Amino acid sequence: MSRQQDAPTHDAPTHNASTHDAPAHPHPAHHLRVPAASAPPLTGHLPFTDAPGVPDPIEVTSRWLTRGGRPWFPVSGEFHYSRHPADEWEEELLKTKAGGVTAVASYVIWIHHEETEGRVRFDGDRDLRRFAELCARHGLDFVPRIGPWSHAEVRNGGLPDWVLARTPAPRTDDPAYLAAVRPWFEAIASQLHGLDRAHGGPIVAIQIENELYDQPGHLRTLKRMAEDAGLRAPLWTSTAWGGVQLPGDALLPLYGGYPEAFWTEADAGWPDTCRKHYFFTHQRDDEGIGADLRPTTVRGTDPRDHADRFPWATCELGGGMAVAYHRRPRVDAADIGALGLTKIGCGSVWQGYYMFHGGTNPAGELTTLQESHATHYPNDLPVLTYDFQAPLGEYGQYRPSYDELRLQHLLLAEFGARLAPMESVLPEERPDGQHDRSTLRWAVRSDGVGSGFLFVTNHQPHEPLPAHPGTSFTVHFPEAPPLTFPSTPVTVPAGAYFCWPLRLDVAGLRLDWATAQPVCTVEDDDGRTVLVLAATDGIAPELALDARTVGSVRTGHGDTTATADRILITGLRPGTDARVEVDTSDGGRVALLLLDAATARTAYRGEAWGTPRLVLCPDGVVFDTRADEVRVHTRTPGPTVSLSVLPAPRRPPTAPGATVKETKDGVLTRYTLVPDASCAAGAPAPPALTPLRPAGPPPVPTTGVLDRASAPADEDYDTAAAVYEVRLPHTAPGTLLRLHWTGDAARAYVGGTLVADQFFSGRPWDIALDRLPAGEPLVLKVLPLAADAAVYVPVPTAPGVAGIRHAEWVTRRTWRLGTA
Repeated sequence: MSRQQDAPTHDAPTHNASTHDAPAHPHPAHHLRVPAASAPPLTGHLPFTDAPGVPDPIEVTSRWLTRGGRPWFPVSGEFHYSRHPADEWEEELLKTKAGGVTAVASYVIWIHHEETEGRVRFDGDRDLRRFAELCARHGLDFVPRIGPWSHAEVRNGGLPDWVLARTPAPRTDDPAYLAAVRPWFEAIASQLHGLDRAHGGPIVAIQIENELYDQPGHLRTLKRMAEDAGLRAPLWTSTAWGGVQLPGDALLPLYGGYPEAFWTEADAGWPDTCRKHYFFTHQRDDEGIGADLRPTTVRGTDPRDHADRFPWATCELGGGMAVAYHRRPRVDAADIGALGLTKIGCGSVWQGYYMFHGGTNPAGELTTLQESHATHYPNDLPVLTYDFQAPLGEYGQYRPSYDELRLQHLLLAEFGARLAPMESVLPEERPDGQHDRSTLRWAVRSDGVGSGFLFVTNHQPHEPLPAHPGTSFTVHFPEAPPLTFPSTPVTVPAGAYFCWPLRLDVAGLRLDWATAQPVCTVEDDDGRTVLVLAATDGIAPELALDARTVGSVRTGHGDTTATADRILITGLRPGTDARVEVDTSDGGRVALLLLDAATARTAYRGEAWGTPRLVLCPDGVVFDTRADEVRVHTRTPGPTVSLSVLPAPRRPPTAPGATVKETKDGVLTRYTLVPDASCAAGAPAPPALTPLRPAGPPPVPTTGVLDRASAPADEDYDTAAAVYEVRLPHTAPGTLLRLHWTGDAARAYVGGTLVADQFFSGRPWDIALDRLPAGEPLVLKVLPLAADAAVYVPVPTAPGVAGIRHAEWVTRRTWRLGTA
């Protein structure tokens, strides 16, 4: 029978009950003692230097990175240019930037560029230089990951077939292999010429190879070859998980961690190597990533040695997860958000996500280009889709995980320079192993003097964590009185994860603590600095102000209790009108705006119409400073679009095709777009889905590498699939065909050409109409799942059943808001 229930699901925990699983009981206080600040970090000990004379030189200490002499906390997100249409790159990069990403990372996938030896393509969707230039145009750093081997779930890990035919020893210093690599690196260098930091370009780092665990000498050779070819960057990096052997200090080790894994066995359950990422720990390594492609007995440098010389930087925190045929993980927004926040609490100083933007494999000229059993890899991946369940999907769809991560990235954009030098401190009472679900998981990052940030994670996938009633915290500092908070113990809800400030200074006001997460600051219409905070669902918000920094305080609602050294504000109802105004004792003017958790997840901050502004919008927002406009991308069909802004522009923005109505939204100004009659499209007729043939008996299951289930063969879709036809309408750009279906695997064809595919995991299947050839109908083929297929599916699936239950159009529109 199919193994759809063998691994734990989000809805049905399977972990055996034990004392670790018992609900938490009230605890008088959770204590943590912050040690005195460590000695200054090592500097100048690593061979990384920026270009001479740049205005913001990048340097690396043993604990954090700096830029322009100031601590720097980058956020990188993976976006593969060769898996996305070039004419959409610019807008998708702006969406990535609005999500808080400061550096775009991308594999330069060799087989995408030189499938045939000597025919190197950098045209169209392969135009590496144009992609890098677009990053620079919009203030994004760029991190090319040049391989030569990338993995990336690509055929041969990205090595062209002709390279493998030339050498029996790829990924080594074999002369035949290096002879092929050298001109490839020279081709990359030619494309990126003049885009290095010395010429004002965006390249801040270059990754060599990927997941190479036992060839430190080869890594050093590749770096030297890249430099000889003319590639330049202040940082040279390498992936460091799995206990790899790295070449001394030549490469900056980068780590990762995923909420789930497609590369484990179908019936293996939730891997412990994924479970560990929902605990606060100072262990950087993840021995699980790519473990199906290397012997786990090979061990390299002790990660503790890296901790003495290198900061904790990451490049592959899971922004989602791919699906393989034999194992199809489902990753939800909270899984991604909780993992990201936990890593900050653990001590990360570089948040790097894989993937941040999904994509589609290009059609190969000689073969398909996905990872598969046919190329002796352990996993069969879909031929085309590389959606990865990413925050921005294969077709640029906004996912809830985009909002979860953006909230954290706003925090890092505002306070990352303070956080980066802060060391992570763990409480004495910690979980007793990775199956302890009763002990509260928390940590503090502190300056070692008297301030910091508290992190709590009470969420993990698959096995829900219990609520923690009666919770309070006491943090002892070496050079300041301890903080005990909240004033009344609270219940930490199941599923909650958050960051609270401890003695946070904002424009002359000291916030001793808040049971709310800092989001960002902005200047309001009156020139007052506004600290925006996000309430935690289920926890009554409190704001505790250091009375010595307060001249006067005014609250629209809520209760104020003053003591000799503290002013406590309670009873606030979070929302756009929950504002506390403070005149500081040194003459400053500060406001605290407490948003409810749902509204906070609609928050954007960016340069809008010439001024930094806070924008609250449930749709997607991008800030295009070059065009001096804000664009809103609708996520779901609706009659109107609205956004609330602080500070308000002098005049309401204008939007072609709509009337803009201005109203108040608490302390913000709301602008509602009402489409003109000519632009107000009615609901389109439902897709005309014509069944052509019912499904036949499921194909007989087969297995491949590691005895894992193999994907159905091409001919199976001709003999066993249910077949449907959809007549494609003339639609506006951005329209998706959304299919709600069941079965095993599905493909879509136009004129006999494969245009989309998916393995069933319980999620709807989106197909972008503007990616399809015009003039012919879309043919959908859906295969049933065999009862004895050795696959993991995260939702119940009836063996032998295949079909499309419902089809709908999803029309996405872009509104342009300029100034009058």
